[in-house]
Amino acid sequence: MSHKIFVDGQDGTTGLRIHEYLSARTDVEVLRIDPDKRKDASERRRLLNEADVAFLCLPDAAAKESVAMVENPDTCVIDASSAHRINPDWAYGVPELSSDYRDRVRTHKRIANPGCHATAFVVPMKPLVDAKIIDTAASICSYSITGYTGGGKKRIEQYERKDDPKLSSPRPYAMDLHHKHLPEMRVHSGLRHAPVFSPIIGDFARGLACTTLLPISQMGITAQELHSCLTEHYAREQYVRVMPLNGADNLDRDHFDVQGSNDTNFVDVFVFATDECALLIGRLDNLGKGASGAAIQCMNIHLGYPEDRGL
Repeated sequence: MSHKIFVDGQDGTTGLRIHEYLSARTDVEVLRIDPDKRKDASERRRLLNEADVAFLCLPDAAAKESVAMVENPDTCVIDASSAHRINPDWAYGVPELSSDYRDRVRTHKRIANPGCHATAFVVPMKPLVDAKIIDTAASICSYSITGYTGGGKKRIEQYERKDDPKLSSPRPYAMDLHHKHLPEMRVHSGLRHAPVFSPIIGDFARGLACTTLLPISQMGITAQELHSCLTEHYAREQYVRVMPLNGADNLDRDHFDVQGSNDTNFVDVFVFATDECALLIGRLDNLGKGASGAAIQCMNIHLGYPEDRGL
């Protein structure tokens, strides 16, 4: 059986990448809107309701408008915006977090695709909070460095023009400390408070690594406890790889490679530690597991395809 798929917002960075993933598949039929009708509400409504799965690759307000157009109870909506990520009526698209998260992706008709920074933070953090290794009331500080493709078309064009020397250096942003991924980072990690979080954009296209700094001796935990918990939790997960504790092969000539998970759908998890402190790192491709790859993975689970099909 071939399933019908529609991408609302097909010309954005995430939408284009979803089309790339689907282009080689024969088990789905991709519905395409005529370029002249992209803003035609009646045509969008028709395609949204004709689809078995509708991906929304739109700003938050436009995504909410599209959801309101869906009247077909059999249409599954996978929303790549941040509009529904902490809505309890929506599944959150990181099935690796628990059996409940996976079951909700399988059964719900509304799935919120996670943010890239949030995925790289929550995947290492939630198992530790669930196991009470990290207290829910802990004050957590993290920073995340990402390639510029996460900023969308205008940001990509800005970087690829190569006419602004300021863009050659790393650029911290969201300095008001209100990054839009913070709500889902708090809710889906199980923490009572959102982390103090600093995102940084770099002059490279793809790749992301979120680093959480833990004073483990003050917290009464050990690096081995952190690593063992993560290893056990993700032992049977296809798309989360927990790397060896302090492994020499985790580094590239003594440096950490932010782009080391590119062109994959993996979240790679690292623990670098002494007896006093630890760095907990989640690394992914911000256009793969951080966006379009996660959306395709959720579609596969929901429709009953092998989880890795097309990835």
